[in-house]
Amino acid sequence: MNSRFSLSWEPLRRAWSGIIGSGDDSALPRVALDLPPTDATRVQALMAECLAARGGEVSARQRAAILGELYLTLNATGRMNFLKILAEAFCVDRERVEAEARFLLAAEDEEGFRRSAGRMQELLVSPQQRLFCQFNALPQGIKFLIDLRADLLRFCVETPQLNGLNRELRQLLATWFDVGFLSVQRITWESPAALLEKLMAYEAVHAINSWSDLHHRLESDRHCYAFFHPGMPAEPLIFIEVALVEGLATSVQTLLDEAAPEVAPEEADTAIFYSISNTQNGLQGISFGPFLIKQVVTNLRHELPNLKNFSTLSPLPGFRRWLSSYCRAGENGGDETELSQALAAAAKILGVAPELDAVIDAPQWWLEPRVVALLQEPLLSLCARYLHERRDRDQAPLDPVARFHLGNGARIEQLNWLGDVSAKGMEESCGLMVNYLYRLKDMEKNIETYAAAKEIVAAARVRNLLRDDEEEQGRLQSLRKLLSINRNNGSNPL
Repeated sequence: MNSRFSLSWEPLRRAWSGIIGSGDDSALPRVALDLPPTDATRVQALMAECLAARGGEVSARQRAAILGELYLTLNATGRMNFLKILAEAFCVDRERVEAEARFLLAAEDEEGFRRSAGRMQELLVSPQQRLFCQFNALPQGIKFLIDLRADLLRFCVETPQLNGLNRELRQLLATWFDVGFLSVQRITWESPAALLEKLMAYEAVHAINSWSDLHHRLESDRHCYAFFHPGMPAEPLIFIEVALVEGLATSVQTLLDEAAPEVAPEEADTAIFYSISNTQNGLQGISFGPFLIKQVVTNLRHELPNLKNFSTLSPLPGFRRWLSSYCRAGENGGDETELSQALAAAAKILGVAPELDAVIDAPQWWLEPRVVALLQEPLLSLCARYLHERRDRDQAPLDPVARFHLGNGARIEQLNWLGDVSAKGMEESCGLMVNYLYRLKDMEKNIETYAAAKEIVAAARVRNLLRDDEEEQGRLQSLRKLLSINRNNGSNPL
């Protein structure tokens, strides 16, 4: 399992020991860690026995615990082979479904149709799904299934035959993790130490470097909220960190500065969502963020009615990668862009190669005013263009954070130059950050327009940057055309 807090063999052994009925390993089948074909046959038979429920529900539950415990003892190859057995030998029986479909279509009266439809529904519940439900009934079974799906997602990359099994489990988890079952809790410095440790480990946006750093993030002008499921009361599913400030925050280093004075919560007019982290890899594709944001906004407005603005201070995780492609395309096409000119001039000042990576990776280049003056305008303009780039397959925004917030009803409010000068901020986004603004009166309309046409809603200041970039591209295109005409005429335009 790839999460620090994924369930390991020992805790589950203790949780399931009463069900298995043995304090040693005697109940577990002896199999090789990579589950070769000779052992796979025995595991398949155990799965079939578990599904057959021979000996009653208690015996079936015992077999499910043995299967689950066996899975945890396997290495990565063994787990993949275990899941292949489940995917290939315990899917929906096509022949029986086709036979029942003929009965269904041939039914002449309403009662016969309903009976056949009921049988069809039962047939469409695969043995895989029934086994997952047996795992779910075990102590900590829901966490076991989440971690099992995290394995599935990794294996599906190279083993497409597991995609169907992944869909089955995802549908079940989406049902079990319906937002109606979840509760929002505020995490404070007084929360259990084990929960605070998980908060530190799960933080995926801005690393929490120490207990002092964590304490600062839980001060009176900082709030942290998390979603919890009743089957996992000690495991946050997603959490959001909020800073109470005056005006839009533009720098995460300033926002997280432990030496900065606290803002009195009653004097703040803006809530900044500066980190939203999903904690369970196995719940990928099941979205809680929109509901958490709405609930947090509701809680904050009730507690602090003076708050007028709700905004993020968000990273641009794919901007530098996109920018590198943009630079390569310009070089391959012979284009002399504003950025390439700026990089060449900045490189001379810094004493590095005239390339994007060399300049952006130069130590503390942002402290050199001449370099900042050269890079700021072209990078901001190209960042605005990046935020309007779309994926080919569905025309959704290319940036994953933009997809999340625009889909939840926010708009792109402001780009922040040097908003994150950490190593990660430079590596991912050349130091830029973005504010997504949640205007309560516009959220529903924005959600509808995004859902219908993937419309990218942006403030005028961002759209103006985009127009500047388009004008620059037009000027460069005209210049290239002029140069080409003059070269063909044998004249010198200069």
